[in-house]
Amino acid sequence: MVVGSANADLLARTAVHPAPGETVLGRDLAVLPGGKGANQAVAAARLGARVAFVGAVGDDEFADAATSGLREAGVDLERLVVVPGGTGVAVVTVAADGENSIVVIPGANASVGPDVVRRHADLLATADVVVLQGEIPRAGIEAAAQLAGGRVVMNLAPVIDVEPGVLRRADPLVVNEHEAHGALGLLESGGVNLGGVTDGDVTDDAVVARLRAAGVPSVVLTRGAHGALAAAADLDDEVVAVPAPHVEAVDTTGAGDAFVGALAAELARGSGLVDAARVAVRVGAFAVRGPGAQPSYPWAGDDLP
Repeated sequence: MVVGSANADLLARTAVHPAPGETVLGRDLAVLPGGKGANQAVAAARLGARVAFVGAVGDDEFADAATSGLREAGVDLERLVVVPGGTGVAVVTVAADGENSIVVIPGANASVGPDVVRRHADLLATADVVVLQGEIPRAGIEAAAQLAGGRVVMNLAPVIDVEPGVLRRADPLVVNEHEAHGALGLLESGGVNLGGVTDGDVTDDAVVARLRAAGVPSVVLTRGAHGALAAAADLDDEVVAVPAPHVEAVDTTGAGDAFVGALAAELARGSGLVDAARVAVRVGAFAVRGPGAQPSYPWAGDDLP
């Protein structure tokens, strides 16, 4: 079960990202399905997982685009609500090297609070895995974590000031290098300091170890082309490096979400954390080879790098 955001992505391709005050010419513009929650749901469903999605779209022209990938992947949308106003929108600029910059306008996603979440308490209690991210209101995330009866996969992206107990409920907490520092700041400062750790020389391994020491049951730190790090109690708190295959990146949009969706799907199948991360890095590598987020994700049976 994924509780999260659904967006329409307005994807513009340029040679380079514009500097402040600069105008650059773009090559093309596409409207694609996105949103971290929807992306993760689609990634898991395309790989064969049974997925239900809790979220919201508006009653505007972007709603169909935001949900098209979910429908195509066979995600259960019975709990998707339509609210007055605009659907969430992400304005994505992708440069020739595949790197992106993104501005997100939450729209209907801002309505996915505790009242919406609690309507689905029965399903939350019985789902094998509940996947959460940072693109819906804090109170909605906290309610979902509290009601979840199974494993919680928490992707603290973007970093928001959630109750530290949510992070200590995560098994695993999935963060990239920057988000890991923010998560550690939340845990070590009681949810006040979003600036993260201040020691610029701290290594990724050390941040993972500190997150575990702060009470997070398991941690997966994603490192882009360098793969991921995983740590958990059943790994004797060893930080295990999971390398990623080398691929030529076309567009990195949504690659982290592909990783999270694949990780959740593998965990739901009963895989161990490291084995699940090994699959997830390959799915993430597959995703960066194509444009957009959801359209670039593999289906079950596709050859992964």
